[in-house]
Amino acid sequence: MQIFLYIAFTIIFALITYKIVRVILKNREIKKNTKQLSRSEKLEIKANQKLTRSEEKKAMREAMAQKKAEWKAEDKAFDEKTKQNIIELKAKVKESEVKWTEYHDAYKANPDDEEIRNAYFEYNKQHDALKQKLRIEKERGSITRKVDRWSKRGGRLRREIFVKRQYYYLVAPYTILFFIFTVVPVLISLVLSFTNFNLLEFPDFVGWENYMRLFVDDENFMTAIKNTLILAVVTGPLSYLAAFGFAWLINELRPRLRSFMTLIFYAPSISGSAYLVWRLIFSSDSYGYANAYLMKFGIINEPILWLSTEKYILWIIMLVQLWLSLGVSFLAFIAGLQSCDKTLFEAGAIDGIRNRWQELWYITLPQMKSQLMFGAVMQITSSLSIADVSIQMVGFPSVNYAGHTIITHLMDYGSIRMEMGYASAIATVLFVFMILANSLVRKILRRVGS
Repeated sequence: MQIFLYIAFTIIFALITYKIVRVILKNREIKKNTKQLSRSEKLEIKANQKLTRSEEKKAMREAMAQKKAEWKAEDKAFDEKTKQNIIELKAKVKESEVKWTEYHDAYKANPDDEEIRNAYFEYNKQHDALKQKLRIEKERGSITRKVDRWSKRGGRLRREIFVKRQYYYLVAPYTILFFIFTVVPVLISLVLSFTNFNLLEFPDFVGWENYMRLFVDDENFMTAIKNTLILAVVTGPLSYLAAFGFAWLINELRPRLRSFMTLIFYAPSISGSAYLVWRLIFSSDSYGYANAYLMKFGIINEPILWLSTEKYILWIIMLVQLWLSLGVSFLAFIAGLQSCDKTLFEAGAIDGIRNRWQELWYITLPQMKSQLMFGAVMQITSSLSIADVSIQMVGFPSVNYAGHTIITHLMDYGSIRMEMGYASAIATVLFVFMILANSLVRKILRRVGS
């Protein structure tokens, strides 16, 4: 019961926040439009606007109530008429069935009599037409038709859903599953972040205590934030630009060579033995490739403990993450480049496009905004959720938490210590970081081609 109360509290809190933000934005707009006026004039304008809005809302509510009353009366009259028609048609069908039985029996008794046969077939048509009318009339009074009328009379969104309802039927299974297995868990995690929960006992509400503990008492979490932000700022943009740059270059190749090079560049992101190769390269003995070549050229005299020395750990994670980063974003960019309209390049050349850079900025990128957005979301998600690279390369936990990230911190408290409330608070903080990063990237991508 308490968990439902927590969910209700979260929804109410979100609605209140939305209302407050809306009021603040309205006040800002009023201030912007009335900068040169005195305070009394501003208050008067604000009062007039409030009065006008209340009058408009009142008039709209009255009009809606009147329209709903009209629709209700129409529906009532329509339903009564339909019911009356059904009763009359049922009586007619019943009478017709008696007469049809007589014709049928006469036809069975004298199948060779042409006059009886013609009369039977003629009346059979009339009888079927009467039954069809009854079916149509029943369908007019069905729940499906009532839902259709209700949909047509609603607002713009309801009418839009009704017009395109077949598409919504197709999307419904995925939407339901997405809501159950993604949206609901996120909301539950948000609620659990305000509780003390260990999977054995019922959640105990503790308010903001988990967040205070995160940012005030947990030094390892601050280290994880620092490492995550460094990795995200370095690997995110670099991997994004590298994915697009390689996709742009490979797109210029011939089809067979392009397919081969796409496989070569995409293979590292799906190779299962990638970490084994990099552990061999940065092995701490003299047999590791990095140590062997550095000792061979006289740069170092003894092997470096690459994966156990704090100052090298973060750089190695960055390198491996960049090597693995040409994944689905790379494929999306190639698909976007392949779908560009070639006629626009010819039109651009006529309109004054002078070089390939202008062609890229003004023609290619604006046609790829959906792929660019998808690639940005994927790169942000992967750069802020680095965990496997850190665990596989430098262990879990790493030396003095030098390779500790938010995800590994979350795994520590969620999978090992079983402090699910605290782990949910960590997940919520990471979720906020991802939303902020996505909104920033979206603003940047809006400027593409301008």
